[in-house]
Amino acid sequence: MVKTLVGTWPFIRLPLGALVKSWESQQDTLKAALHGLDILLPQEVTPKRWKLRVLDLQPDADSTFWDVWSGAEADPGTRTQNGDPARRGEKYASLAGPAVVVTNLCFQKMDRDELLSFLTERVLQRKNLPHLCCTKLEFRGPANHHPIVLERILNMVQLDCVREVEVNCRWDLHYLNWFAPYLAQMGHLDSLHLSGIRLGCRWFCSKDEADERLAQLTSQLSRLRPLQQLTLRFITFCRDQLDQLLSCMPTPLESLIIMDCLLYFSDITRPSLCPCLHQVRSMDLSGVCKVGLDHSFFPLLIYNASATLTHLDLADCNIHDSDLRALQPALGRCSQLSTLLLCGNPVSTAALQSLLQQIVPLCKFSLVELPVPPQCYVGPAQFLHVGRLAWVMEQLRLSLPGPRVLSLNFAQSPDCLIYDAILLRGDD
Repeated sequence: MVKTLVGTWPFIRLPLGALVKSWESQQDTLKAALHGLDILLPQEVTPKRWKLRVLDLQPDADSTFWDVWSGAEADPGTRTQNGDPARRGEKYASLAGPAVVVTNLCFQKMDRDELLSFLTERVLQRKNLPHLCCTKLEFRGPANHHPIVLERILNMVQLDCVREVEVNCRWDLHYLNWFAPYLAQMGHLDSLHLSGIRLGCRWFCSKDEADERLAQLTSQLSRLRPLQQLTLRFITFCRDQLDQLLSCMPTPLESLIIMDCLLYFSDITRPSLCPCLHQVRSMDLSGVCKVGLDHSFFPLLIYNASATLTHLDLADCNIHDSDLRALQPALGRCSQLSTLLLCGNPVSTAALQSLLQQIVPLCKFSLVELPVPPQCYVGPAQFLHVGRLAWVMEQLRLSLPGPRVLSLNFAQSPDCLIYDAILLRGDD
């Protein structure tokens, strides 16, 4: 039925994703829809009976689609004022292919995704591909897709529609540089997530080679003017040159996430001077200093973003009492700060009391996540001593300047170890 529906649909757009989102077998439905699309893809001239121009596979497609069947409905390649993808079918009437498939595209094992299997099979058989309008591109798992297959598929993607890219696989910098020109053409890219990327096939290479590869990447990233969020996790390709990567960003970032990366001292001191970080609203540096790096860069980094910073995550950064005291002047300038996460750091009760007394009145905190002090744990196995914890929480409660709610929370750290957290919530 679905296969026939695609071939005989009497309107420009078919929001199939909205129709099947509650079905148990979405992949079977997708396979049938793609087989219906396959009937006309090889044809050079689109038959007059073929009305369908946009096959929308997004599960969250516009729920009002029943009212907009004429050619004036919105187009995946344009945007409304609120930033949502608009959908006007007329734009695609002149495209070479018979239809546009609107969906998010994830490159992973082909047996997990009917769409990827369909596209890959057509590439290998040298058949025509549909145009693809994707708001999100994902690359997961090993880099097991041949560049020619990826290139053919990416060449059919309307790059101006992409808002988010996530590369979470074992790519090296050479492979990332192959993909970077596609990134540079994404005129509405908001979020870029890079995870697990290494410098090259060999862990060590010459400095000149590393500089050349990084310069090639930054020349492309410098064109990402709309980029608002940058996430770097488990990366080793920018050793001793993180500032070069951040300095290439042409506009200020709203969100910066650097987690569990192999960094050098220069990596975390020079970026504090990068212009792209001076208007950051959300900053996540959890796990950055677990290898004993100097924390002296934290105050400067926070100070430079103090006018706009609202969320700060310094969990598992090996922060001690002296480091926390050095942070307080910079934190005190963050008048817009609403969330502060400090779990997993070995900080004493006295240092936490000082933080609450001096910083809480100066900020707009709605949530502060504090570590349970080391004195609350006993024995070689470091069991939590309930009596000591109760005393610590009472001392912290007495340090609060005004009505606040103090509670105990059990959370999970980035390295999958369970730790305890004391939560401080605002009046709201």
